[in-house]
Order: sequence, then C-alpha cells, then structure tokens
Amino acid sequence: MTFVDSSTDRLVWDGEGFTLWFTGLSGAGKTTIARLVEQELRARGMKVERLDGDIVRQGLTRDLGFTKEDRDKNIERVTFVAKLLSRNGIAVLCSFISPYRATRQRVREEVTNFIEVFVDVPLEVAIERDVKGLYKKALAGEIDNFTGISDPYEPPENPEIWIRTHEETPEESAARVIAYLEEHGYVPARVPV
Repeated sequence: MTFVDSSTDRLVWDGEGFTLWFTGLSGAGKTTIARLVEQELRARGMKVERLDGDIVRQGLTRDLGFTKEDRDKNIERVTFVAKLLSRNGIAVLCSFISPYRATRQRVREEVTNFIEVFVDVPLEVAIERDVKGLYKKALAGEIDNFTGISDPYEPPENPEIWIRTHEETPEESAARVIAYLEEHGYVPARVPV
C-alpha cells in the first residue's frame, strides 16, 4: 500500500518487509546491483536497509575470520539483523558471498519473504575484474580460505532471481530485480510522472 506522508509530502510504501539475498563470488557485482536497487526502492518511498559484507565485517563481525565456521557465524549474525528488519516492514538488501547452500537455506527459513538473488559470473571474469586485488593474492597463496580459489562456492540450485553480470549491465540486472519485486507484489509499481 502506497500513501503520501502529509508531514513530508513524500510517497511512502507500507507493505510487507522482505530480504533480498545477493550471493555470488567476490567481484560478481552484488554490491553494485544492490546499490542500484536500493536507490530505486527509496525513490518509491520504501524503507530500505542495505547490509553489505565489507561494511558488516568492519563492525558487527570484525572478530571473525574466513574459516567455514567463521563464515557461518557471520551469516548467522546478519540473519538475525535481517530477520528483525524484514519482519518490521523493511526491505533488506544483503550482499554476501555466503558460499554454502546449507547456510543460505537456514537464512531462508528464518527471515520474512526471503528472495535469493544469484549474482553469477564465471570465475575467470571475476578474476579479471579483481577490483580489490584479492584474487591475485589468493592465487599467490597469500589469502587462505578464499572463495572460488581455495574454498568452495556452492551456487544456488533454485534462486528466485538469476543474474549473469557478464551478459548484462548493472542497470539491466537491477531492473530485473525490481521487475521481480513488482510482479510478486513486494514493491509498488512506479507511478509515471
């Protein structure tokens, strides 16, 4: 339901919360797409929170490393936050490699309206992009437990949304996410101006 807040004259969406869970290799484009989706949802008057792996690790989970146990604990903490937000009507955008299927399944079972977004890219393309220089270090043996190199990534088997970032622009990918949300009634349709 969309209404105008009389105190601000802004359009406000008063629908159910949901959690968009962007998963994929480092460098796949999770954060880029989530930012674009966030901008669009805010423009539609929605309450949005974006939880990003790099940011969360600076505060909420800075005590954790990258072993399987630590990765699972990282996602467990993020799930707790996403659950609180989504059940209170917030659109939650989570960008985490989250490499293990079983861990993502636990998130699905706990949060309100879980939508898995597989941000897919071939490993070779992710290595070419390597904006943070992490693949170079991992391939040189300088980083242990690096997803896709020395630690596995288990792709989703049935994601709600499957994006192939090597085949489309970030804007096209974000538009596909928004289209899914509109089609399933999670977001209001854009009102033509």
